[in-house]
Amino acid sequence: MNVDLVGLAESLAEEATRANERRLLVLAGDRERGYDALESILDTLPVGITETTLVGPDDRLRCERIPQVNAGDLLGTTRDVIAIDAHEELQPNALGKVVGAVDGGGLLFLLTPPLEAWPDRRDGFDASLAVPPFELDDVTGRFRRRLVETLREHRGIAIVDLDSDRLEVDGLTDPAPRLAPKTPTTPPDHRFPAAAYEACLTADQAHAVAAFESLFERGQAVVLEADRGRGKSSAAGLAAGAFAIAGEDVLVTAPAARNTSELFDRAGELCERLEDDTTTVEPRRIETGVGGSVEFREPPDAIAELESADVVVVDEAAALPVATLESLLTADRIAFATTIHGYEGAGRGFSVRFRDRLAESDHAVTDCTLVEPIRYAAGDPIEVWAFRALLLDARPPVEPLVADAAPETVDYRRLEPENLLADERLLREAFGLLVLAHYRTEPNDLARLLDAPNLEARALTHDGRVVSVALLAREGDLPAETRAMMYEGGRVRGNMLPDILTSQLRDEAASEPAGLRIVRIATHHTARSRGLGSRLLERVREEFTESAENDGRDRSEGGDDAAIDWLGTGFGATPGLLEFWRENGYRTVHVSTTRNAASGEYSVLMLAPTSDAGRALRDRHADWFVRRFAALSSDALEDLEPDIARAVLGSVDDAGPPLALTDHEWRVVAGAAYGPGLFDVDPGPFRRLVVRYFVDDPATVDLTGREERLLVSRVLQGRDAESIAERLEYHSSGQCMRALGDAFRPLVDQYGTDAALEVRERFDDA
Repeated sequence: MNVDLVGLAESLAEEATRANERRLLVLAGDRERGYDALESILDTLPVGITETTLVGPDDRLRCERIPQVNAGDLLGTTRDVIAIDAHEELQPNALGKVVGAVDGGGLLFLLTPPLEAWPDRRDGFDASLAVPPFELDDVTGRFRRRLVETLREHRGIAIVDLDSDRLEVDGLTDPAPRLAPKTPTTPPDHRFPAAAYEACLTADQAHAVAAFESLFERGQAVVLEADRGRGKSSAAGLAAGAFAIAGEDVLVTAPAARNTSELFDRAGELCERLEDDTTTVEPRRIETGVGGSVEFREPPDAIAELESADVVVVDEAAALPVATLESLLTADRIAFATTIHGYEGAGRGFSVRFRDRLAESDHAVTDCTLVEPIRYAAGDPIEVWAFRALLLDARPPVEPLVADAAPETVDYRRLEPENLLADERLLREAFGLLVLAHYRTEPNDLARLLDAPNLEARALTHDGRVVSVALLAREGDLPAETRAMMYEGGRVRGNMLPDILTSQLRDEAASEPAGLRIVRIATHHTARSRGLGSRLLERVREEFTESAENDGRDRSEGGDDAAIDWLGTGFGATPGLLEFWRENGYRTVHVSTTRNAASGEYSVLMLAPTSDAGRALRDRHADWFVRRFAALSSDALEDLEPDIARAVLGSVDDAGPPLALTDHEWRVVAGAAYGPGLFDVDPGPFRRLVVRYFVDDPATVDLTGREERLLVSRVLQGRDAESIAERLEYHSSGQCMRALGDAFRPLVDQYGTDAALEVRERFDDA
């Protein structure tokens, strides 16, 4: 048959406009035929060039073009038509971002290879999954196989086979007429200007703006949640502008400045409308004539400047780590706006991971959820398809199904990709838990889970439902030429731990042993604190230790059972997480020298050996780490939280050189502890003693937590006595330094040689 592509597109566009929905047209087959068809359609549709975007590698259309890697540029914008060229590659993240940018009444075009052959082809995105030592042929096509199935199963999606000139499905849904949406109104007792409510596009959005009025009072917090396209950021922007017009200083933060574009646009428009020429609008900063302001700061800077702000607004809060959110909670008046389902956030992770902390705070919380879409009608079939295809709404089992889960009731299982593909419920539950585990879980991770040859997944199930899950990445086992390239400054994808140990810590042999990095681990929030996470790590270690001890297995053969030498992990350092991993047999080998830009945390690397080769790797790096930690503490890690420093050193287990102070050095230390000696005269021996104390079992010495923080702050980090006294609540710097001498007394008693003990006895007798 001859497919009337122009007529089909016109019908889809007419139906989409009438229903205020979107439609998707898949042009499958030869790439040139696809572009010829697309040009014919665009020449006919009444859509301007400025409302059309091509997302692809080449300038093939007379419109805006952006590569898939820059699809984030469409955030906060809308288009009537977007076409995605998926012939050379399809990045799942880009697909998610593009879908959200198509306006109601608009069309999304997807240019693909023939659908039957597409899953078996390897493209540019697949190449990114082929991390050494794996090759491109090791990557599978399960993600695209599932994507094709969803395209064929969902409403509102037309599919044309260009090579056979066949219409597979027309995508028309004949939707029923819709009721008119509620009109937004201004609350009767409003404190914001009426213009803030008049600018709202839905009643939902006006209700959200009204919720922000609670922040006029002290000790208040607002939590605003919404799916994409509901006007969450616009509502936050209107509220921020209203506060600025009232003379308040509003501090805005988010994972990245681009996340706040919509917020600043709406705030600026409101301020300019109400204040005319007295408002100054600059990128990421607005100043009103009455002295109010709206200003963006990166999360670490925002935390440092909380006291100078009247109101704090956190956009895309789910994409920030809990530790960062907790620090922001020290603000007196604060709002958290977040995406519930989407690549920007972490699904329900914000609610599960942060709500308990918020409830324990002194804030009175106002909750608001935006349901009504702004860009298109509720129930839009393309949104429904995207949610399923990219698992944007994946979630773990409902609470009652796992409420009784305990280490003795669960089963350990391998989550084989083929089984995940065949069992939608299992896939949604496992991926839903991974979403909760990490603030950066995104659609690309779904493709990695299904197709990446270096990734594996393990889970604990309770009555068949996933209650705990771990994502594991094979690293190391690299050939000599690759190790040399890394040592000389080259980068190797997908080998985080070997890369750092080789390139930064100058250990060329570190990339030779084979390892398994725990990328993410999560336990259902209903069953936390029951030992399930530890049980999962225990079973993983048992499985791969058995593999390592099986001398008859040839590692070079690869496969799921290929032996490994070490288990490892890397994460943003907090005392609680360090203790969790230490209790499960992992030991610290490195702390990053810069903070993560998004989380504001230092990253820590930990290893647990499963073979002699892994043990040698762990031991030498733990030794080197202990040797350099004192110097790092007074330089790159001078602002590391003392409690983290304590936990880091406590998780290396007797590594590092033995304590070796000369008799003279012991007399200096003992003189400061028991006599008139001074720490400032020769800090070196004091530092070596403090490091050894924290590396050994601190329980053998009677020091308080306050005294340990004093040792870290003054001795290791070299902070001045005045700032330490203020932070640790000593009455004066003099009292602080006297307390430092007192803290060294039990260390002298525990570790001191005869020379030190003679000093102690001399002053004890005085």
